[in-house]
Amino acid sequence: MKSTNDKLYYNPRCSKCRAAKKILQDHGVEAEVIEYLKAAPSVATLDVLCTTLGIEPQQLIRNKEPRFQELGLSLNDPLSRDEWLTIISENPILLERPIYVSGKNAVIGRPPKKVMDMLA
Repeated sequence: MKSTNDKLYYNPRCSKCRAAKKILQDHGVEAEVIEYLKAAPSVATLDVLCTTLGIEPQQLIRNKEPRFQELGLSLNDPLSRDEWLTIISENPILLERPIYVSGKNAVIGRPPKKVMDMLA
């Protein structure tokens, strides 16, 4: 396998994450696997992720997660970028997954084929 600086934000209980990891392995990509539920990404890391993905923090949130409802949030809430990023950092279960980062490119692997497309 070739060593890279690639990263995969990963939840082992998620079938899409497991599929994305397998795609990377099958293509000989040795990405750093970041189990974000064990080590939540910082606000700064999430900010870079959003910028790399070209999205706003609200688009990084799994709003169907029970935790989102428990927090009484709506994606339309008028919160600042930093406030949204802080919410995700403090509640990493809300982070959309899997996220594959390679250099200055990144993709949310839903469906996992998006990871394969990025390798092409």
